[in-house]
Amino acid sequence: MNLTKAEEGKEYIIQNIETDDEELNAFLFSLGCYSGEPITVVSHLKGGCVVSIKDGRYNIDSQLAEAIII
Repeated sequence: MNLTKAEEGKEYIIQNIETDDEELNAFLFSLGCYSGEPITVVSHLKGGCVVSIKDGRYNIDSQLAEAIII
């Protein structure tokens, strides 16, 4: 399941990041978004969702949300 199907307010563990873009992988890693890390969807928006990773909140687009497998 990816982040677009996640319930709001429920904590999930990131299983995998499905992208071939190394720059995107490096960006997500800098946010603390990598396999084994807890992630919570704060809210779903029209173009993506707001997620909580560690102590930060980030707005990610739907394409990126689909690449994050939980």
